[in-house]
Amino acid sequence: MKPVLIAAALALLSLTPHASAQDATIRIATEGAYPPFNYMQPDGSIAGLDVEMANALCAEMKATCTIVAQDWDGMIPALIGGKFDAIIASMSITEERKQQIDFTDKYYTTPLAVVVQKDSPLKGVGVADMAGKTVGAQAATTQANYADDVYAKNGAEVKMYPTQDEAATDLQNGRVDALISDKFVVVDWLNKAGKDCCRLLGDVPGTETEAGIGIRKGDDALRERFNKAIKAIVADGTYGKIVAKYFPFDIY
Repeated sequence: MKPVLIAAALALLSLTPHASAQDATIRIATEGAYPPFNYMQPDGSIAGLDVEMANALCAEMKATCTIVAQDWDGMIPALIGGKFDAIIASMSITEERKQQIDFTDKYYTTPLAVVVQKDSPLKGVGVADMAGKTVGAQAATTQANYADDVYAKNGAEVKMYPTQDEAATDLQNGRVDALISDKFVVVDWLNKAGKDCCRLLGDVPGTETEAGIGIRKGDDALRERFNKAIKAIVADGTYGKIVAKYFPFDIY
């Protein structure tokens, strides 16, 4: 990991010419508010599984990478605008996003899940269960899309939040009846929040999605360079060692 320079910053890098696949420095953005995949540490540095994956991929590519934090809502516009070259932020590969940017191959797969307060009377994650309930989700995510497209159209009130942490806090404080989220993220939060807070209601059937690295359209060489590196770190065991720090199961 010595070839990798991690410069965590809340401000975006200034606009510079787009990096080619062989440039010495690849500029990578993550959110910094989506633990355990990406989060800010007390000293202002960015940590998490996404960051470790970025380090490992850059080391495999023998590239120097600069990592910055970017608000989720502005992530895709900032990539398109050239403020960085890649997004490694647990971004699900969707058809809607593919209209704007390209993606590498997946680097993990996850379903959505619903969490409720410990004493909630809710028994299931179906539309009938959520009818008349308030469901929280992080805005501009696949879980937000599902909540809008399925729950809201069948009688639920959907409340959107800028970050996952804000949504989870409102669940904990009883301001929403349920929270729909990436399962791996919400399981990590549950483990930290404790059994007296909340419980996993269940996975949402048919919602499994793949997370990939976002690349500007036309940056094909950079995309393929990342694809080659993903395959390499999976094959040599680096990927598994990183995942084992965060989850006791395979997420690939």
